[in-house]
Amino acid sequence: MDVRIDRAAVLAGGIGVAGVLLVVVVAGDVHAPLGDSDPGRLASLLFGLIRFASDAAGVVVVGALAFAAFAVPSTPDGRLSADAFASVCLAAGAAVVWVVAALAAVPLSAGDASGQPPGVVWANLPALVDATEEPKAWLCVAALALVVAVAARQTLTWRAAVLCFAVAVLGLLPPVVAGHVSVGAWHDVATNAMVWHVPAAGVWVGALLALRSFLRRPGAPHRQLVLRRYHRMSAVCLVVLVLSGAVTGLALARPAGLATGFGALLLLKVTVCAVVLLLRRGWAGRWPVGTEVVALGVATGGSVALTHLVPPAFTADPPSVAESLMGYELTAAPDPAALLLDWRPDLLVGLGSVLLAGAYLAGVRVLRRRGVGWPVRRTAAWLAGCLLVLVASSSGIGRYAPGMFSVHMAAHMVLNMFAPVLLALGGPVTLALRTLPRAPRGWLVALLHSGVARLVAHPAVAAVGFVASFYVLYFSGLFGAAMFYHWAHQLMNVHFLVSGYVFYWLVIGVDRPPRPLPHLARLGMLFAVMPFHAFFGVILMNSPTVVAETYYRYLALPWVPDPLADQRVAGGIAWAAGEIPMLVVVIALLAQWAAADRREATRVDRRVDSGADDRLAAYNAMLADLAGPRHQA
Repeated sequence: MDVRIDRAAVLAGGIGVAGVLLVVVVAGDVHAPLGDSDPGRLASLLFGLIRFASDAAGVVVVGALAFAAFAVPSTPDGRLSADAFASVCLAAGAAVVWVVAALAAVPLSAGDASGQPPGVVWANLPALVDATEEPKAWLCVAALALVVAVAARQTLTWRAAVLCFAVAVLGLLPPVVAGHVSVGAWHDVATNAMVWHVPAAGVWVGALLALRSFLRRPGAPHRQLVLRRYHRMSAVCLVVLVLSGAVTGLALARPAGLATGFGALLLLKVTVCAVVLLLRRGWAGRWPVGTEVVALGVATGGSVALTHLVPPAFTADPPSVAESLMGYELTAAPDPAALLLDWRPDLLVGLGSVLLAGAYLAGVRVLRRRGVGWPVRRTAAWLAGCLLVLVASSSGIGRYAPGMFSVHMAAHMVLNMFAPVLLALGGPVTLALRTLPRAPRGWLVALLHSGVARLVAHPAVAAVGFVASFYVLYFSGLFGAAMFYHWAHQLMNVHFLVSGYVFYWLVIGVDRPPRPLPHLARLGMLFAVMPFHAFFGVILMNSPTVVAETYYRYLALPWVPDPLADQRVAGGIAWAAGEIPMLVVVIALLAQWAAADRREATRVDRRVDSGADDRLAAYNAMLADLAGPRHQA
């Protein structure tokens, strides 16, 4: 059994490497159609091999950590079991390979992006890295992989394994979001799809190899439980892979480009994942691990080979300036109808809000089946918050936000000020703790009591993150640099939403935070941050400097002739919109305070009526002590 599985792993790696080399050789000079020079066949072959090594090592790290954290049961005290620790050790070893391969990819990617041969690259490496984006991405990969390589060797607890897993997932993304998907028309859709695609691929591939190692150990405990958890986890990953791969392929190849070599390779990769997903059901108890290992080798090799080819959309449909910057055209000035009805789906933030709404409703349904009630107002608040997130990211507001600073500020206010209030009132953590199965519920409890959660939910950290991000982002030049990259724009949206949710979680949230605050402290925390939002809007309205002026001058929308005037409108939106949710929060907080006082009064009355009031007992004890012999003497 061991030999057969080992041969399958070697065969998978060999197929992946062979596929990459074959595509590089057959494709020839892929730089000429774009008007670039060719760094040479040897450099292209070497870069393909190094990228395959890096991607393979990265997915092993991600998948092995996911397997250790979510497939193998931990001990009751939260420490890793022997099998989970073995998977973490596998991830630690692969992380070392990941670091070396990522560092080797830096000069090779610089040569590939600039079209310079290796000799010229080494002589001008700092300048080439500074001038191109992909080498910077590989440096980020090397740094994150190094963190995982060091931390994984010290990891003994479940919480530490989850933290390493999160860092490793981030390490997979930089070369992707800086690669082909970040260029040309529809790059916003393609980038968002790949943010789902790459982590799913990493979990599937790496967890399968970790499972292979687990099955080789005789007498491994919880065998059936581990297999069941792995199948659920990998099935979700395969569905995500097929759907996100299809979306990315249509964005890069378009229907007409599917007949090209790029399209054929893309269809092969998606087909392999779909076939594995379909055959899983028929294999049932006699599921062949080796067959899936070979399939993952084909899929991984196809993914790396696709990064070498030029997507057909690049040559068949050259992008305009607006498509290069935003991914699409804005053909007319926005009006109320366009802002509400001109939708463009956001596959990251928008789709995430839909999934969160569905998960919440599923939890409410579980409670109803048990005969347990759940407040309708909480469900309404959560769904309304998710709807606001969807509208801010995917409606005409989200579509026009990258083009006009005023619309961007409206989306910012919705994501940071309005939606988080409703989401915090929804009580999602309380609902999850009541409905999740035992293992996921334990994971959630462990995360809520982790040091990272306590740090993020510290009142000072939450308040500073909620307020200071406005000033740092818009008055430091960071916003102007970020608007040129879709991934940075999405990162801003996620930050707005998360920082707002954490702040309102502490102030009016239904869920109990790691450091509960008395109502008076919550009110003081709210009043402390209110002036800073008003000041921000006033400063923005009176600023003589255009924020992100270079970006908006490049975009040059005809209905925004004066970016400074649009910025004044944005400042007015920030000043006015910031006060409305604050008023709602004050009312909600005072209502919660009054309700808590009523509950406390009711509780005291009940104890008094039952004769079990602690304060009355203490008072009687004091009187008895005063009447004792010591005082009588």
